[in-house]
Amino acid sequence: MRSRTPDRLCAEAVDLARQAVVDSVGEAVVGPHVKAGADAERVVTHTFECLDPAYRGWHWAVTVARAPRAKNVTLDEVALLPGAGAVLAPQWVPWSERLRPGDLGPGDLLPTGADDLRLEPGWTGEDEIAPNSALAEAAEDEIAAVEDVQQAPARAEIGAIAGELGLGRPRVLSRRGLHQAAERWESAYGPQTPMAQSAPASCDTCGFLVPIGGSLGQAFGVCGNEFGPADGQVVSLAYGCGAHSEAAVLPAPPVPSELILDETIVEPLPLHPDRTSGSVEPDAPVEELGHA
Repeated sequence: MRSRTPDRLCAEAVDLARQAVVDSVGEAVVGPHVKAGADAERVVTHTFECLDPAYRGWHWAVTVARAPRAKNVTLDEVALLPGAGAVLAPQWVPWSERLRPGDLGPGDLLPTGADDLRLEPGWTGEDEIAPNSALAEAAEDEIAAVEDVQQAPARAEIGAIAGELGLGRPRVLSRRGLHQAAERWESAYGPQTPMAQSAPASCDTCGFLVPIGGSLGQAFGVCGNEFGPADGQVVSLAYGCGAHSEAAVLPAPPVPSELILDETIVEPLPLHPDRTSGSVEPDAPVEELGHA
């Protein structure tokens, strides 16, 4: 049972406790003695202030003890503990909850849990009857005995067709995974974005839209306009931007009009009128015209 009254000899061992902290971390970060509390019978913990600026609000805790009927107090442990106003690290969160889009870099591996609700089992052909087995032979005999029944395709042919249809994957997107993907794409490139609100037309009438297959292809496509803000991104059919293929037609370049004034020809201009005819001789020297 824990004693409320500290052991006298252990409570008086303040110097022993302080020296233990100083030997561990240095005297510069050890402050004055705060209190001594009983942890158990003949076990006392001394508290000292921590002067390290990196551990504001923390304190040094030194536990001392002595054996029954012994007068020598011995050191138990030295620890740095947080106080009421200490700055603590945030609560640990699993990596799967800390991960954010864009955190995955080259060489990183992102394992997917077996119970991931975004996925569901796909068709891999593992449930088909193995070839050259007793069940396969029995099935072939039954099919051959039935008239006007087409022969079932071979397993290899089924696998090839499944590969063309995108099957053969262990898991595929579940309905929940499809909805989550649609919500992300809708928020990034959907009709409620500022770009779509000011667009002249939507992507469903744009010639740069690349259709996609599957159920999501009914509401989304891929932008193929290198000058558009969503080039290479999955966009909603209701999204739009100013780079729509039918937004505007570039006007034809203007054809220059014919020349009215020919600036390449020099026309003589008379300066003074002739005395007899009233015109100026164009070849007259400037000095003669000046003295006339």
